[in-house]
Amino acid sequence: MAQPTDPATPGTTPTTRPALPAAPPGRPLSAGVALLAVAVAVVNLLVGALLTIVALTGHVLGAWPSPEPLSPGLLGAAMLGTAPALFTLARARTWQEARTLVLPLALVLAGLFAVSLLNAHRLYIADGGPVVSVLFSLGWLFTLGLLCVAAAVCLAGQGRTRPGPPVPRTVPLPGWAKPPLAVLGSSWLGIGTGLLVRPGFWAGFVPWHTNRVDAQALGVWALALGVGVLGSLAEDDLDRTRPALLSLPGAALAMTVVLAARGAHVDWSSGPALSLIVMVAGLLAAGASGHLLVRGATGGGRRSSAGQFMSGGSRSDLSGGPRSEP
Repeated sequence: MAQPTDPATPGTTPTTRPALPAAPPGRPLSAGVALLAVAVAVVNLLVGALLTIVALTGHVLGAWPSPEPLSPGLLGAAMLGTAPALFTLARARTWQEARTLVLPLALVLAGLFAVSLLNAHRLYIADGGPVVSVLFSLGWLFTLGLLCVAAAVCLAGQGRTRPGPPVPRTVPLPGWAKPPLAVLGSSWLGIGTGLLVRPGFWAGFVPWHTNRVDAQALGVWALALGVGVLGSLAEDDLDRTRPALLSLPGAALAMTVVLAARGAHVDWSSGPALSLIVMVAGLLAAGASGHLLVRGATGGGRRSSAGQFMSGGSRSDLSGGPRSEP
């Protein structure tokens, strides 16, 4: 007969599994999203600079015919102004730091590709034209399609990453800044939606001559700016929205240069022109004030930590006790 097993026998003692390491706070940013941001930043830098420079010289370059250089110049300015912010996402560690810029980026890619497809018969590649414009139109359509597929794959991969504990908000938005941000974001969102959905009606409110495709492409960028501003408001943490804060003044400054250079084509006495000035100035003010608030909060935290250490307030750190995070 088999002898009963003694539970006290050393050979039968159950082994304990080692505890899994704790996941870092937040959802880690996938390498695909970071590479996508850098790739789009390079494209924005090259194409945006080309469109902006050509528009500043008074010529028209684009994937479709435009009545004047101001609309393609503003598209290039928006691309050029957001490129530095996209480069900073290569240093981001969590999805929370990147989503206020990546989600508007995906919206721009999908929106411009959809507008190009819906107006494919108006593109130079279908309607004909100068060789340079036809080649630019072909490259525009191919690059947008490729980037849209890459964005869908990267965002799907980002959604499958294993999230850690919630990331605490370190630098919340001050109460006085929330109402202006809500108005600014809603303004860009409303104008962009109108230009995109009903370009024939809303193009009449643009204070320069545009066609249907110009109005819809400008609407895509206005919609993305509104989503970015409102997303920063919903995030309610300036430390998480550093890349988005960098994109706002960059785009505003680049658009200001184009508007100033081609100002003769703008009806500055109209109400839409005044609204545009206020909205572009709002982007610049939001980005600049956000950076000042982040810098002040970070500097204040460092000074308070240093003062606490010098005054002996953190003696537990020196005696080997638990350290308190700043």
